[in-house]
Formats: sequence, structure tokens, C-alpha cells
Amino acid sequence: MYESRIAAGHLTVAASPGLAPALDVLGPRNLGGHGFLRAAWYGEGAPQALRTLVVESAGGTPLAAIPTAPFGPGIAAFRKVPGSYWPLRSPLIAPECSTLELAQALGHPAAASLGPVWRVGPTRADDPATLRLIEAARRARWSVLARPAGTSWVIDLDAARKQGGWPRGSTAARLARIERRLAAHGPVQWRHVRGEDWNDAVLEELAAVEATSWIAAETDGSGAKFMDPRRRAAWRAVLADPVLADMLCATILTVSGRAVAFSFDLDDGPVRYGIAGSFRSDFAKAEVGKLANHRAVSDAFEAGAARVDLGSGDSGYKRAMGALAGYELVDLLFVRSRTAARLIAPLWGEALASDARPARSLAHG
Repeated sequence: MYESRIAAGHLTVAASPGLAPALDVLGPRNLGGHGFLRAAWYGEGAPQALRTLVVESAGGTPLAAIPTAPFGPGIAAFRKVPGSYWPLRSPLIAPECSTLELAQALGHPAAASLGPVWRVGPTRADDPATLRLIEAARRARWSVLARPAGTSWVIDLDAARKQGGWPRGSTAARLARIERRLAAHGPVQWRHVRGEDWNDAVLEELAAVEATSWIAAETDGSGAKFMDPRRRAAWRAVLADPVLADMLCATILTVSGRAVAFSFDLDDGPVRYGIAGSFRSDFAKAEVGKLANHRAVSDAFEAGAARVDLGSGDSGYKRAMGALAGYELVDLLFVRSRTAARLIAPLWGEALASDARPARSLAHG
């Protein structure tokens, strides 16, 4: 670890191995408002390879924390802000941390711990933490390269409440018919897992559904979230944090006691993020995937959530559920050398102009 002070004792900038305690301090009060961004959420990969750049006020209050892990060819020493998976990846910045203070930290020798190139993404292009980070990096003479990372699809549950509820009556009736037909295969039950209910058996149950799904049959399985024992181990580490265990939930559909479909989600304040879902291929015609997806959204509606964020990709079924394009996602590279940035830019994306607005420019990029 190395630590030194900048700006006449105004700030302390330190680079330390592992995941700094400042992450859990900033988690509930970060500029982006993402309560799930806690130390355990960032803990993917080999723990010995993680490190955190921490910026503190003169009084010792954390102002920013940037955890990173290796990414890309080892010889390049590139790093990235890690994360367990969707919804997004982002460093933590306190609301009171100014752009100037963050720029001073990024220009300090301790910022060498970030590597010559570090990645943040996917993240919201309009996220206030992302925008502040970009401006601070420019002031610190880092080049910022960006590429679009898709559009996130969002179901506006507050709007649905004003319009009479969710789902629409006709859709609710159709789902009820599907569930009645499903009963021909055996007793149908719904289970909900959250908090202390999480255990290895539940994770293995979700893995078993994925192992008999189209993901296993038609792909290399890399898109599965639980099938690989290493992925399950990573989720176990996340769920060891009781705050995250309470945020993460699984909606599991069983027939004759066997799981046939699930939805795996994260509740963060007014937002439910859809992380993953799957269903057994032999129940595909029974539309169990549709049942699980709708049940998860219905539960969020009944719990008072303002919206369900389904992420990017595969917009067909999301549109059918009433989701609309919500916001753009962006993938960012911060490059210390301008020469290196010019070489990398054609492979990654154009350097953001000093007066560019990522949320707008990337929406049309």
C-alpha cells in the first residue's frame, strides 16, 4: 500500500490491496444511488488481484473508491472496475466529492494503481457518477474512449398504476390459463427466496434448471449464471453479505416439487433489476419462462416498486411485457497515454470530445 496527501493536506489518496472498507461506507450514499455496489458485489475474480484507490477528506471521510481487477492480456496490465454481473459496473463517488477533487486524485501518483488503461462498463451513459468521472478524468489528462453498450428496457410500474395496474386484465387472464394447463403436469407452486433463505441448495437448484435449458443445449453455456461451480461460488460470496442477500431474490416455479423456471432479480430502492432467468427445455411449450418473468414483475408491482429494469438485449419478449427503451449504456476506457489512446480508439470507440455529452452522443452513435 502507498499513501500520500495532495492539495495542501485537503485530501488523502491511497492505493491499497483488496477491497477497501470505504466501499461499504459509500455504498448507501453514492452519487449514482446504487445501493448494491458494495465490497462483496465487486469481489469477482482472484481476491489477491483486487485493489482499491480510495480518496478521503482531511477528516477521513471517504469521497471516492475505485476498485479494480485485471482484465485483458496480462502483459498489458489493463484493469477494470469489476462487478458480479448486471445491472452495471461503476466506481463509488460521494455526492459531495467535487470534479476538481476527483481530478486531483486521478492525477496523483497513487492512481498508477489503476494501470495504464482501466475500464468502467457497462454503465449508464447518463449516470451522474459516470459523468463526473469522465469530466474529472479529462481534467487529469486521461483520455476517455467510449462505445455504446446497448439500450436498457424498463417497465414503468408507476405509469401502470395510473393506468389501472400490471399486467393488463387480458394478459392476467391468459397467464392464469397457462398456469391451469401447467397443472396437468403435477402440482404447481411458487417459491420466493431472499435473505436468510439463500443457501447452496437453492443455487444448485437454479443451476439444475440452467443445465436443462436452451442455454446448455444450444450454446457453450457461458451465458449461464449458476451452472458453472465457479459462478455459484462467486454468488455465494456475494450472498454472504446480508445486505446483498436481502436485495437479491429468486422467484422459482415448481411442478411436482421440481424447479422448472426461475427469475433472479435484485431490488434496490424503487428499482427491481432483472439479472437472469431460465426454464427447462422440456417445459418450453408450457410457457413456464413467461410465467416466471411475469410473476417476478407482478411481485415487484405489489411490493410498490417504481420500475423494473430488464437490461439490454433480446428486446422482443421485453417489449411484449410492456417494457420501453429506458436509457443508453456505455462502455468506457480510461487511457493514461494519449498515444496509446489513439491506437486503441479504432478498436474500442472514438475518444469523447471535451464538450461531448455521453448520454446524447452515444444514443445516436
